[in-house]
Amino acid sequence: MKKDARYSCYPFMREKASTVDFEIRTDSLTTHIGVALAAVKKETVELVADDLLVILPMAYHVNGSVRGKLAVTEDDLTWLSDRYDFYVSYVKEEIQNFVLPQGTEAAATLHLCRSEAKKSYRALHKVSEEREVPTILFDYLGLLANVFFVMAVYMNQHAGIAEIPFLSKSYPMKKKKENK
Repeated sequence: MKKDARYSCYPFMREKASTVDFEIRTDSLTTHIGVALAAVKKETVELVADDLLVILPMAYHVNGSVRGKLAVTEDDLTWLSDRYDFYVSYVKEEIQNFVLPQGTEAAATLHLCRSEAKKSYRALHKVSEEREVPTILFDYLGLLANVFFVMAVYMNQHAGIAEIPFLSKSYPMKKKKENK
């Protein structure tokens, strides 16, 4: 007798492969992006909202690209790279050091997305120890984490909130050379 589907939240849950953990992790990433989109819309920064609307389904495409057909293209990676460059052009002064994940609700939520993208990258690494994984998926997730970071700083900048540098007690910071 087949079990009632309403008792199954995910059909592959009992598999032993790391693919399951990756898919659950990227589902969490996608959900966090949806929350970030809602926060960005509340702060009415349409540019970031529009970008998140493109990124949102891409997170699910990354998810399905391991078990199913590769759905992330070089064009997708190029688009994301261009968005990274765009945001950096506005926030380059604020991202010279590590910063604390704080600020507006949208910025804080984008920092959560950054963290989820890194966790997804790590879960993908575990999958790669079991099977072949297209390099573009690592590239996309790594870049995505960085895009969320610069988006978060952009949101704070837009709201006039200063970044708070993180000063590590564990790792001494090297002094930057001054240009003369």
